[in-house]
Amino acid sequence: MAHLAVLADRPPQSALPALAELGEDLKLEPLAVSSIAHVLELEPELVLVDASLDPARAWDVLRELRARDPRLPTVLIADPEQLAAFPWHDAADELVLRRATAAELAVRLAIVRRRSAPEEGPFVQLGPLSLDTRSYRVTLSGMPLDLTFKEFELLRFLASHPGRVFTRPALLREVWGYDFYGGTRTVDVHVRRLRAKLGPECEHLIETVRSVGYRATDAP
Repeated sequence: MAHLAVLADRPPQSALPALAELGEDLKLEPLAVSSIAHVLELEPELVLVDASLDPARAWDVLRELRARDPRLPTVLIADPEQLAAFPWHDAADELVLRRATAAELAVRLAIVRRRSAPEEGPFVQLGPLSLDTRSYRVTLSGMPLDLTFKEFELLRFLASHPGRVFTRPALLREVWGYDFYGGTRTVDVHVRRLRAKLGPECEHLIETVRSVGYRATDAP
């Protein structure tokens, strides 16, 4: 089930009272930059950051979230008097005032979800790489690429979420279809094989994020 991560130093319903009326699946983490690694492992649908008690710390957390995973939607929780403290629009995707009603909060969350929803379609493009999810055909700069089924599925999943970092256990869950609590060599081996097939000029399309996992990127 999709869930929301709330970064706050108090219960979610205190940080944003309307949350109690929506029945969302909430995961609470302390408002700290050190919480971000665990938040990314949780793979939330979006993250709410409570700025009403400590705007400066919330600003640091939002900026670090944006730096580590620019595709992860973030929602700022604030009181009106904090809105001029920082250029929040540079780090957050949406704003909700702490005293918002449940109806307003539901609309704002729906807007964020719609914005961040991946586009459906048979083709996935990542730089010079093109994947046809119907025929399982892959081309690199127009030339066919021979991949195994799991190599294709791993590449498709990463390329469908460009810029988003996934941990090895998360990739095992999404691509192999089960929770994995042992070693993560399976993912590393498949990434290594994919990079070898992409070649030295395009192996950068799958980027290692140290101490976290992997992401797809079309940046050189």
